[in-house]
Amino acid sequence: MELPSRFTYPFCYVPHPLVADAARALIRKLDYGMPPAEDLREGKMLGVLITDKGPRYAFSGLVGGHSVLPGFVPPIYDLTKGYFKEREAEISAMPDGPEKAAASAELQDWIFRQYKVHNAIGEELSVAEIFEQKGLVPPGGTGDCAAPKLLEFAYRNGLKPIAMGEFWYGRSPYREVREQGRFYPSCTGKCGPLLTWMMRGLDVEPNPLDSALGSPEEPQVLYVDDSIIVADKPSGMLSVPGRTGAASLLEWLRDRYGATVESCHRLDMDTSGIMVFARSVECKAELERQFASREVRKAYRARLDGGPWNHGTKGTIALPLILDYYDRPRQMVDHEHGKLAVTEYEVLEILPDGSADVLFRPLTGRSHQIRVHAAHVRGLGHPVRGDRLYGSGHPGERLWLRACGLQFRHPVSNELMKFGERV
Repeated sequence: MELPSRFTYPFCYVPHPLVADAARALIRKLDYGMPPAEDLREGKMLGVLITDKGPRYAFSGLVGGHSVLPGFVPPIYDLTKGYFKEREAEISAMPDGPEKAAASAELQDWIFRQYKVHNAIGEELSVAEIFEQKGLVPPGGTGDCAAPKLLEFAYRNGLKPIAMGEFWYGRSPYREVREQGRFYPSCTGKCGPLLTWMMRGLDVEPNPLDSALGSPEEPQVLYVDDSIIVADKPSGMLSVPGRTGAASLLEWLRDRYGATVESCHRLDMDTSGIMVFARSVECKAELERQFASREVRKAYRARLDGGPWNHGTKGTIALPLILDYYDRPRQMVDHEHGKLAVTEYEVLEILPDGSADVLFRPLTGRSHQIRVHAAHVRGLGHPVRGDRLYGSGHPGERLWLRACGLQFRHPVSNELMKFGERV
Protein backbone atom coordinates (compact mmCIF):
# COMPACT_ATOMS: atom_id res chain seq x y z
CA MET A 1 0.00 0.00 0.00
CA GLU A 2 1.28 3.45 -0.91
CA LEU A 3 2.53 5.59 1.98
CA PRO A 4 1.02 9.03 2.52
CA SER A 5 3.09 11.91 1.19
CA ARG A 6 2.39 14.03 4.29
CA PHE A 7 1.73 13.43 7.97
CA THR A 8 -1.88 13.53 9.19
CA TYR A 9 -3.39 16.88 10.17
CA PRO A 10 -4.90 15.55 13.42
CA PHE A 11 -7.64 18.14 13.98
CA CYS A 12 -9.61 17.28 10.83
CA TYR A 13 -8.72 14.23 8.78
CA VAL A 14 -9.81 11.11 6.99
CA PRO A 15 -7.68 8.20 8.31
CA HIS A 16 -5.14 6.83 5.85
CA PRO A 17 -5.90 3.20 4.86
CA LEU A 18 -2.79 2.06 6.76
CA VAL A 19 -4.12 3.70 9.91
CA ALA A 20 -7.60 2.25 9.41
CA ASP A 21 -6.19 -1.25 8.82
CA ALA A 22 -4.02 -1.07 11.94
CA ALA A 23 -7.01 0.07 14.01
CA ARG A 24 -9.15 -2.80 12.73
CA ALA A 25 -6.38 -5.26 13.59
CA LEU A 26 -6.25 -4.00 17.18
CA ILE A 27 -10.05 -4.04 17.50
CA ARG A 28 -10.12 -7.67 16.35
CA LYS A 29 -7.58 -8.62 19.01
CA LEU A 30 -9.50 -6.76 21.70
CA ASP A 31 -12.80 -8.28 20.61
CA TYR A 32 -11.25 -11.72 21.01
CA GLY A 33 -10.24 -10.92 24.56
CA MET A 34 -6.68 -9.65 24.34
CA PRO A 35 -5.87 -7.87 27.62
CA PRO A 36 -6.86 -5.23 28.61
CA ALA A 37 -10.03 -5.75 26.58
CA GLU A 38 -12.33 -6.04 29.59
CA ASP A 39 -11.33 -2.65 30.99
CA LEU A 40 -11.43 -1.01 27.56
CA ARG A 41 -14.97 -2.16 26.85
CA GLU A 42 -16.22 0.55 29.19
CA GLY A 43 -15.08 2.99 26.49
CA LYS A 44 -11.71 4.55 25.69
CA MET A 45 -10.08 6.65 22.99
CA LEU A 46 -7.23 4.72 21.37
CA GLY A 47 -4.61 5.90 18.91
CA VAL A 48 -2.50 4.35 16.18
CA LEU A 49 0.70 5.77 14.70
CA ILE A 50 2.16 4.30 11.52
CA THR A 51 5.97 4.50 11.64
CA ASP A 52 8.82 3.26 9.47
CA LYS A 53 9.05 0.32 11.91
CA GLY A 54 5.37 -0.59 11.92
CA PRO A 55 2.28 0.56 13.85
CA ARG A 56 2.33 1.69 17.47
CA TYR A 57 -0.73 1.99 19.73
CA ALA A 58 -1.69 4.17 22.68
CA PHE A 59 -4.66 4.77 24.98
CA SER A 60 -5.79 8.05 26.52
CA GLY A 61 -5.48 8.44 30.28
CA LEU A 62 -5.44 5.29 32.37
CA VAL A 63 -6.93 1.84 31.80
CA GLY A 64 -8.05 0.04 34.93
CA GLY A 65 -5.78 2.31 36.97
CA HIS A 66 -2.74 1.35 34.87
CA SER A 67 -0.60 3.74 32.82
CA VAL A 68 1.60 1.02 31.26
CA LEU A 69 0.16 -2.02 29.47
CA PRO A 70 1.62 -4.57 27.03
CA GLY A 71 1.11 -3.66 23.39
CA PHE A 72 0.74 0.09 24.07
CA VAL A 73 3.32 2.87 24.28
CA PRO A 74 4.10 4.21 27.78
CA PRO A 75 2.89 7.57 29.11
CA ILE A 76 4.96 10.70 28.61
CA TYR A 77 5.26 10.86 32.40
CA ASP A 78 3.97 8.23 34.81
CA LEU A 79 1.78 9.76 37.52
CA THR A 80 0.79 6.46 39.10
CA LYS A 81 3.77 6.43 41.45
CA GLY A 82 6.32 8.61 43.21
CA TYR A 83 6.01 12.18 44.44
CA PHE A 84 2.71 12.91 42.68
CA LYS A 85 0.78 10.18 44.49
CA GLU A 86 2.25 11.16 47.85
CA ARG A 87 1.50 14.85 47.41
CA GLU A 88 -1.97 14.13 46.00
CA ALA A 89 -2.80 12.15 49.15
CA GLU A 90 -1.59 15.00 51.36
CA ILE A 91 -3.70 17.57 49.51
CA SER A 92 -6.76 15.33 49.62
CA ALA A 93 -6.45 15.22 53.42
CA MET A 94 -6.43 19.04 53.70
CA PRO A 95 -9.64 20.85 54.65
CA ASP A 96 -11.31 22.73 51.83
CA GLY A 97 -10.15 26.31 51.54
CA PRO A 98 -7.57 28.65 49.98
CA GLU A 99 -4.58 26.62 51.22
CA LYS A 100 -5.86 23.45 49.57
CA ALA A 101 -6.68 25.28 46.33
CA ALA A 102 -3.19 26.81 46.21
CA ALA A 103 -1.57 23.43 46.88
CA SER A 104 -3.63 21.81 44.10
CA ALA A 105 -2.66 24.52 41.63
CA GLU A 106 0.99 24.17 42.59
CA LEU A 107 0.87 20.40 42.09
CA GLN A 108 -0.85 20.82 38.72
CA ASP A 109 1.90 23.18 37.58
CA TRP A 110 4.52 20.70 38.82
CA ILE A 111 2.89 17.95 36.75
CA PHE A 112 3.06 19.92 33.51
CA ARG A 113 6.72 20.73 34.09
CA GLN A 114 7.51 17.00 34.33
CA TYR A 115 5.84 16.29 30.97
CA LYS A 116 8.83 16.86 28.66
CA VAL A 117 8.09 16.42 24.97
CA HIS A 118 10.00 16.72 21.71
CA ASN A 119 9.30 17.68 18.11
CA ALA A 120 10.69 16.50 14.78
CA ILE A 121 13.51 19.05 14.79
CA GLY A 122 14.81 17.82 18.14
CA GLU A 123 13.58 20.60 20.42
CA GLU A 124 12.44 19.77 23.95
CA LEU A 125 9.99 21.68 26.10
CA SER A 126 7.63 20.90 28.94
CA VAL A 127 3.88 21.03 28.42
CA ALA A 128 3.80 24.07 30.73
CA GLU A 129 6.37 25.90 28.59
CA ILE A 130 4.50 25.14 25.35
CA PHE A 131 1.29 26.63 26.70
CA GLU A 132 3.12 29.58 28.26
CA GLN A 133 4.35 30.55 24.79
CA LYS A 134 0.71 31.20 23.89
CA GLY A 135 -0.21 32.82 27.19
CA LEU A 136 -2.24 29.77 28.24
CA VAL A 137 -2.43 27.36 31.15
CA PRO A 138 -2.75 23.69 30.14
CA PRO A 139 -6.08 22.07 31.06
CA GLY A 140 -6.04 19.05 33.35
CA GLY A 141 -5.09 15.87 31.51
CA THR A 142 -3.02 17.60 28.84
CA GLY A 143 -0.36 15.21 27.56
CA ASP A 144 -2.32 12.07 28.50
CA CYS A 145 -4.18 11.71 25.19
CA ALA A 146 -3.16 8.99 22.76
CA ALA A 147 -1.77 11.25 20.02
CA PRO A 148 0.94 13.07 22.04
CA LYS A 149 1.92 9.77 23.68
CA LEU A 150 2.47 8.24 20.24
CA LEU A 151 4.51 11.12 18.84
CA GLU A 152 6.69 11.34 21.94
CA PHE A 153 7.35 7.59 21.83
CA ALA A 154 8.40 7.89 18.18
CA TYR A 155 10.79 10.76 18.86
CA ARG A 156 12.37 9.08 21.89
CA ASN A 157 12.93 5.86 19.95
CA GLY A 158 14.10 7.19 16.59
CA LEU A 159 10.95 6.20 14.70
CA LYS A 160 9.68 8.19 11.72
CA PRO A 161 6.00 9.23 12.09
CA ILE A 162 4.11 8.55 8.84
CA ALA A 163 0.38 8.74 9.65
CA MET A 164 -1.80 8.85 12.77
CA GLY A 165 -5.40 8.61 13.93
CA GLU A 166 -7.47 8.31 17.11
CA PHE A 167 -10.53 6.06 17.37
CA TRP A 168 -13.05 4.96 19.97
CA TYR A 169 -13.27 1.46 21.42
CA GLY A 170 -15.99 0.12 23.71
CA ARG A 171 -19.29 1.40 25.01
CA SER A 172 -20.48 4.78 23.76
CA PRO A 173 -20.38 7.46 26.47
CA TYR A 174 -23.44 9.48 27.38
CA ARG A 175 -22.00 12.98 27.07
CA GLU A 176 -19.91 12.81 23.90
CA VAL A 177 -20.60 11.45 20.44
CA ARG A 178 -18.42 8.33 20.26
CA GLU A 179 -18.91 5.05 18.37
CA GLN A 180 -16.66 1.98 18.42
CA GLY A 181 -14.23 1.88 15.53
CA ARG A 182 -14.93 5.42 14.37
CA PHE A 183 -12.08 7.94 14.10
CA TYR A 184 -12.33 11.38 15.68
CA PRO A 185 -10.19 14.53 15.47
CA SER A 186 -7.80 15.43 18.27
CA CYS A 187 -9.21 17.91 20.78
CA THR A 188 -8.29 21.54 20.27
CA GLY A 189 -8.15 22.60 23.93
CA LYS A 190 -5.65 20.11 25.31
CA CYS A 191 -3.97 18.81 22.17
CA GLY A 192 -4.21 21.90 19.95
CA PRO A 193 -1.16 23.80 21.22
CA LEU A 194 0.66 20.60 22.23
CA LEU A 195 0.42 18.65 18.98
CA THR A 196 1.01 21.75 16.87
CA TRP A 197 4.36 22.22 18.63
CA MET A 198 5.21 18.50 18.57
CA MET A 199 4.61 18.32 14.79
CA ARG A 200 7.18 21.01 14.02
CA GLY A 201 9.55 19.57 11.46
CA LEU A 202 6.99 17.15 10.03
CA ASP A 203 5.48 17.77 6.59
CA VAL A 204 1.85 17.95 7.74
CA GLU A 205 -1.23 17.89 5.52
CA PRO A 206 -3.04 21.24 5.23
CA ASN A 207 -6.24 21.73 7.18
CA PRO A 208 -8.93 20.37 4.80
CA LEU A 209 -11.39 22.93 6.13
CA ASP A 210 -9.23 25.70 4.65
CA SER A 211 -9.74 24.32 1.16
CA ALA A 212 -13.50 24.13 1.80
CA LEU A 213 -13.68 27.85 2.54
CA GLY A 214 -14.58 29.96 -0.43
CA SER A 215 -16.99 27.52 -2.04
CA PRO A 216 -16.74 27.42 -5.85
CA GLU A 217 -20.55 27.49 -5.98
CA GLU A 218 -22.35 30.80 -6.15
CA PRO A 219 -25.19 31.55 -3.72
CA GLN A 220 -28.66 31.89 -5.22
CA VAL A 221 -31.12 34.62 -4.32
CA LEU A 222 -34.57 33.06 -4.05
CA TYR A 223 -36.56 36.18 -3.10
CA VAL A 224 -35.89 39.86 -2.51
CA ASP A 225 -37.99 42.92 -1.62
CA ASP A 226 -37.41 46.12 0.32
CA SER A 227 -37.48 44.31 3.68
CA ILE A 228 -35.93 40.85 3.30
CA ILE A 229 -33.67 38.66 1.14
CA VAL A 230 -33.99 34.88 1.02
CA ALA A 231 -30.88 33.15 -0.31
CA ASP A 232 -29.57 29.61 -0.81
CA LYS A 233 -26.15 29.25 0.83
CA PRO A 234 -23.75 26.72 -0.74
CA SER A 235 -21.79 24.26 1.38
CA GLY A 236 -18.35 25.59 2.23
CA MET A 237 -19.40 29.22 2.59
CA LEU A 238 -19.63 31.01 5.92
CA SER A 239 -22.99 32.53 6.88
CA VAL A 240 -21.37 35.60 8.43
CA PRO A 241 -17.76 36.86 8.53
CA GLY A 242 -15.41 34.71 10.63
CA ARG A 243 -11.85 34.84 11.92
CA THR A 244 -10.38 33.28 8.75
CA GLY A 245 -11.25 36.20 6.51
CA ALA A 246 -13.01 33.90 4.03
CA ALA A 247 -16.00 35.27 2.13
CA SER A 248 -19.40 34.95 3.77
CA LEU A 249 -22.94 34.99 2.43
CA LEU A 250 -23.69 38.17 4.40
CA GLU A 251 -20.81 39.99 2.70
CA TRP A 252 -21.83 38.60 -0.69
CA LEU A 253 -25.33 40.01 -0.21
CA ARG A 254 -24.07 43.37 1.06
CA ASP A 255 -21.94 43.72 -2.07
CA ARG A 256 -25.10 43.39 -4.15
CA TYR A 257 -27.84 44.94 -2.01
CA GLY A 258 -26.05 47.41 0.23
CA ALA A 259 -24.55 47.64 3.71
CA THR A 260 -27.94 47.58 5.47
CA VAL A 261 -28.35 43.80 4.93
CA GLU A 262 -28.37 42.07 8.34
CA SER A 263 -28.15 38.43 9.38
CA CYS A 264 -30.96 36.89 11.45
CA HIS A 265 -29.74 33.30 11.92
CA ARG A 266 -26.87 31.08 10.83
CA LEU A 267 -26.03 27.79 9.17
CA ASP A 268 -22.80 25.88 9.77
CA MET A 269 -20.19 26.49 7.08
CA ASP A 270 -20.58 22.92 5.77
CA THR A 271 -24.40 23.04 5.76
CA SER A 272 -26.07 24.29 2.60
CA GLY A 273 -29.55 25.69 2.30
CA ILE A 274 -32.13 28.42 2.71
CA MET A 275 -31.54 31.52 4.86
CA VAL A 276 -33.41 34.78 5.38
CA PHE A 277 -31.67 38.14 5.79
CA ALA A 278 -33.16 41.49 6.83
CA ARG A 279 -32.63 44.80 5.01
CA SER A 280 -33.03 47.00 8.08
CA VAL A 281 -32.43 46.77 11.81
CA GLU A 282 -36.19 46.91 12.41
CA CYS A 283 -36.81 43.89 10.16
CA LYS A 284 -33.87 42.09 11.75
CA ALA A 285 -35.37 42.60 15.22
CA GLU A 286 -38.74 41.20 14.14
CA LEU A 287 -37.26 38.16 12.40
CA GLU A 288 -35.00 37.42 15.37
CA ARG A 289 -38.05 37.65 17.61
CA GLN A 290 -39.78 35.02 15.48
CA PHE A 291 -36.74 32.74 15.67
CA ALA A 292 -36.45 33.20 19.46
CA SER A 293 -40.16 32.50 20.03
CA ARG A 294 -39.97 29.40 17.79
CA GLU A 295 -42.51 30.77 15.33
CA VAL A 296 -40.17 30.02 12.42
CA ARG A 297 -40.47 26.53 10.94
CA LYS A 298 -37.28 24.92 9.59
CA ALA A 299 -36.70 21.68 7.72
CA TYR A 300 -33.40 19.93 7.01
CA ARG A 301 -32.67 16.92 4.85
CA ALA A 302 -29.66 14.71 5.68
CA ARG A 303 -28.19 11.44 4.52
CA LEU A 304 -27.23 9.08 7.34
CA ASP A 305 -25.14 5.95 7.03
CA GLY A 306 -25.80 2.78 8.96
CA GLY A 307 -29.16 1.34 9.81
CA PRO A 308 -31.28 -0.71 9.74
CA TRP A 309 -33.94 1.83 8.82
CA ASN A 310 -37.72 1.62 8.55
CA HIS A 311 -39.30 3.83 5.92
CA GLY A 312 -41.64 6.40 7.40
CA THR A 313 -40.39 6.05 10.98
CA LYS A 314 -41.01 9.25 12.93
CA GLY A 315 -39.93 10.44 16.33
CA THR A 316 -38.59 13.23 18.52
CA ILE A 317 -35.09 13.62 19.99
CA ALA A 318 -34.63 15.79 23.09
CA LEU A 319 -31.11 16.14 24.47
CA PRO A 320 -29.57 19.11 26.34
CA LEU A 321 -26.48 20.39 24.55
CA ILE A 322 -23.49 22.44 25.67
CA LEU A 323 -20.21 23.48 24.09
CA ASP A 324 -17.32 21.13 24.81
CA TYR A 325 -15.06 23.85 26.19
CA TYR A 326 -11.80 21.96 25.58
CA ASP A 327 -12.81 20.65 22.16
CA ARG A 328 -14.41 23.58 20.33
CA PRO A 329 -16.61 23.70 18.30
CA ARG A 330 -17.93 20.25 19.26
CA GLN A 331 -21.09 20.09 21.35
CA MET A 332 -21.91 17.45 23.95
CA VAL A 333 -24.83 16.33 26.08
CA ASP A 334 -25.01 17.81 29.58
CA HIS A 335 -28.15 17.39 31.70
CA GLU A 336 -26.90 19.75 34.41
CA HIS A 337 -25.74 22.74 32.37
CA GLY A 338 -26.89 22.08 28.78
CA LYS A 339 -29.77 23.80 26.98
CA LEU A 340 -32.56 21.55 25.79
CA ALA A 341 -32.47 20.84 22.06
CA VAL A 342 -35.54 19.24 20.48
CA THR A 343 -35.73 17.81 16.96
CA GLU A 344 -38.48 15.93 15.12
CA TYR A 345 -37.37 13.45 12.47
CA GLU A 346 -38.83 11.24 9.76
CA VAL A 347 -37.13 8.59 7.59
CA LEU A 348 -37.98 9.63 4.03
CA GLU A 349 -36.11 7.17 1.85
CA ILE A 350 -33.86 4.12 2.24
CA LEU A 351 -31.08 3.90 -0.34
CA PRO A 352 -29.69 0.69 -1.91
CA ASP A 353 -26.40 1.09 -0.02
CA GLY A 354 -28.24 0.96 3.33
CA SER A 355 -28.08 4.69 4.02
CA ALA A 356 -31.22 6.75 4.54
CA ASP A 357 -32.45 10.24 3.76
CA VAL A 358 -33.92 11.68 6.93
CA LEU A 359 -36.02 14.82 7.39
CA PHE A 360 -35.25 16.87 10.51
CA ARG A 361 -37.44 19.62 11.90
CA PRO A 362 -35.58 21.40 14.74
CA LEU A 363 -37.91 22.97 17.28
CA THR A 364 -34.99 24.74 18.95
CA GLY A 365 -31.89 26.34 17.44
CA ARG A 366 -28.78 25.04 19.21
CA SER A 367 -25.36 24.86 17.58
CA HIS A 368 -24.81 21.57 15.71
CA GLN A 369 -28.20 20.39 16.98
CA ILE A 370 -29.08 18.14 14.05
CA ARG A 371 -25.54 16.80 13.69
CA VAL A 372 -25.40 15.78 17.36
CA HIS A 373 -28.95 14.39 17.41
CA ALA A 374 -28.15 12.28 14.35
CA ALA A 375 -24.86 10.91 15.70
CA HIS A 376 -25.44 10.57 19.45
CA VAL A 377 -26.15 7.11 20.84
CA ARG A 378 -29.37 8.45 22.45
CA GLY A 379 -30.36 10.13 19.19
CA LEU A 380 -30.37 8.19 15.94
CA GLY A 381 -26.86 6.81 16.51
CA HIS A 382 -25.78 7.46 12.91
CA PRO A 383 -23.82 10.59 11.96
CA VAL A 384 -24.60 12.67 8.92
CA ARG A 385 -22.54 11.46 5.99
CA GLY A 386 -19.40 13.56 5.57
CA ASP A 387 -19.48 14.89 9.15
CA ARG A 388 -15.85 15.04 10.25
CA LEU A 389 -16.70 16.37 13.70
CA TYR A 390 -19.20 13.73 14.80
CA GLY A 391 -18.57 10.96 12.28
CA SER A 392 -16.16 10.10 9.48
CA GLY A 393 -15.68 11.73 6.13
CA HIS A 394 -14.13 10.72 2.85
CA PRO A 395 -11.59 12.77 0.87
CA GLY A 396 -13.34 15.60 -0.93
CA GLU A 397 -16.76 14.73 0.52
CA ARG A 398 -18.97 17.50 1.82
CA LEU A 399 -21.47 17.33 4.65
CA TRP A 400 -24.75 15.78 3.45
CA LEU A 401 -26.95 18.20 5.36
CA ARG A 402 -29.18 20.81 3.74
CA ALA A 403 -31.62 23.37 5.12
CA CYS A 404 -34.36 22.46 2.64
CA GLY A 405 -37.28 24.50 3.97
CA LEU A 406 -38.00 27.75 5.83
CA GLN A 407 -41.29 29.35 6.86
CA PHE A 408 -41.79 32.66 8.66
CA ARG A 409 -43.98 35.77 8.60
CA HIS A 410 -42.91 38.79 6.61
CA PRO A 411 -41.58 41.36 9.12
CA VAL A 412 -43.62 44.21 7.56
CA SER A 413 -46.72 42.73 5.88
CA ASN A 414 -47.09 39.77 8.28
CA GLU A 415 -47.70 37.57 5.22
CA LEU A 416 -46.79 33.88 5.70
CA MET A 417 -43.64 33.25 3.65
CA LYS A 418 -42.68 29.69 2.72
CA PHE A 419 -39.56 28.60 0.84
CA GLY A 420 -38.34 25.14 -0.06
CA GLU A 421 -40.07 21.96 0.96
CA ARG A 422 -41.51 20.00 3.88
CA VAL A 423 -42.05 22.87 6.31
